[in-house]
Amino acid sequence: MAEDLDEMGPIDVVVVAYPKGAPLTGEAAPILVDLVERGIIRILDALFVRKNDDGSIIGIAVTDLDGDGVNDVVMFEGARSGLLADEDAANAGEALEPGEAALILLYENRWAAPFAAAVRRNGGMLVASQRIPHEDVLEALDALESN
Repeated sequence: MAEDLDEMGPIDVVVVAYPKGAPLTGEAAPILVDLVERGIIRILDALFVRKNDDGSIIGIAVTDLDGDGVNDVVMFEGARSGLLADEDAANAGEALEPGEAALILLYENRWAAPFAAAVRRNGGMLVASQRIPHEDVLEALDALESN
């Protein structure tokens, strides 16, 4: 098992929030499925949470994102490694406003696994990682263009 872990890519967790009344068309679902099928990422865990109007946070089973009667999230069936826990759902839920929902995804970046494994074999280790919101990049590029 340790050898398998040595060959894993970096692991990320993302929380995608949906405001109250968001259309939830399911447009992103096939794109996520494509990333999994092409081996770019591997979903390790997936949780859905919702903050009720009274502030309580619950896990929800979302299957039909666009209301067409078809289960849109079959890709998440079995994606329960146990690495995300009730505490993670509660923490994500705290960031939500009443009536909002969120998807929490824990995934392996399989595309980076060969590089990460080579770095580890040579004694390297990740000491920092940061995701930069695309809005920040766009603002920085706009500022550079206006100079």
